[in-house]
Amino acid sequence: MAAELGKPAPDFTLKSHKMEDVSLSSHKGKNVLLLFFPLAFTPTCTTEFTIIKDKVDEIHKANGEVFGISVDSPFSQAKWSEAQAYQNTFLSDLGKEAARSYGVLVENFHGMKGVSKRAAFLIDKSGKVVKSQVLEDAKQLPDIDGFVAEMKKLG
Repeated sequence: MAAELGKPAPDFTLKSHKMEDVSLSSHKGKNVLLLFFPLAFTPTCTTEFTIIKDKVDEIHKANGEVFGISVDSPFSQAKWSEAQAYQNTFLSDLGKEAARSYGVLVENFHGMKGVSKRAAFLIDKSGKVVKSQVLEDAKQLPDIDGFVAEMKKLG
């Protein structure tokens, strides 16, 4: 079952790129932007998180956090984050549980089994999904400006 607007966001606990366990439920009281992406080190994903890097201060001022979620290992996410000097946290969904629970798992992505679609979910302070965008074309970017503007409204 996919994440639904107005409903509680599916919880998860994933390893971060710093090898820490991160649960969505432990971030209640904050606005959380979940950005599912296919794979680290790819051009569109790099563009997406470079945009986020430029907006991280705005997001933090809006009582927000950003988590990038992919099926990459925490080790490759750490190298990518370091190489690009990203400021957000990346979460490894190697088991594909989060992508499956949010309804964004692609069984076959250019011959690769089990990669997530590019998707964005804004979770409010109470843990409910308030905005979402799931893209069928991995080369498209989510409306990051729209998500940040919505986060600012939530405060």
